[in-house]
Amino acid sequence: MKYLVTGASGHLGQKVVRHLRNYVDEADIRVGVHNMKKASLFDETNMTVTHLDYTDPTTIDQSFTSIDVLIYIPSITYNLIQRVQEFENVLAGAKRNEIESFIFVSFFADQINNPFQMSPFYAYVPRRLAGSGLAYAYVRNTLYADPLVPYLPELIERGHLIYPVGDQPLSFISRDDSAKAIASLAVQPTMRNHGQSYLLSMPQNYNMIELAKIMTDVTGQSISYRPVTVEQFGRIYQHDGGAELASMYDAGGRGLMSATSNDFRRLTGEDPVTMDRFLHANYQKSSL
Repeated sequence: MKYLVTGASGHLGQKVVRHLRNYVDEADIRVGVHNMKKASLFDETNMTVTHLDYTDPTTIDQSFTSIDVLIYIPSITYNLIQRVQEFENVLAGAKRNEIESFIFVSFFADQINNPFQMSPFYAYVPRRLAGSGLAYAYVRNTLYADPLVPYLPELIERGHLIYPVGDQPLSFISRDDSAKAIASLAVQPTMRNHGQSYLLSMPQNYNMIELAKIMTDVTGQSISYRPVTVEQFGRIYQHDGGAELASMYDAGGRGLMSATSNDFRRLTGEDPVTMDRFLHANYQKSSL
């Protein structure tokens, strides 16, 4: 079997590649890289590096030829139309090159009443795949815990979390655990070829008071919860995707970002890392 990981030089893609190497021979892995300046990340491996531009059918075909399992990690953009078009290009390439199995890496903001600006994309793709004639599965990640680590110094300075979600809990997964589950799924045909949907989360979700307490314990600094409004949050982070992030936390405040599951254990046979363990381990590393 030949495997292609798209977005392989990104935060998640690199981790997926690393875990996939635990299951299959390096020579059977192809990594799709958009910015070829990052191709050097894979210099010390036997994997094939290919230039992959989701907008360019030529690079798509060069990357997809002779591939059995495609792990599609979408680009990071808040441009909804661009994201949909990129997916359509990838889907067309998968059909042209007769990809055996399509794994779509998704996000759990796909409910019909979810106000997150990218929610239409996450709802659209599984329905499009369902009518594609391809064998597929899709992985719905919860919120990544990783960005919380570099956020901690700001929270220490503020003294409180400000997410505008009220008393609603949020669900999280670490990127490394997400990557481990995706790689495990890729090598299990019975788990990935029948339109299955998997939700990757920590064992429990966390309301903001619980999350603030964990952060206080981890940092030794007092962090409480004092939410701002959705509009205020968007203004505070207006130069860092504030409007889009605000729409995501608007969804969280409506109870739409709290789901959990045991799918990580189903795919890996292990338990995912909990928030306290994750923050303790990674905050200590970042402080060294």
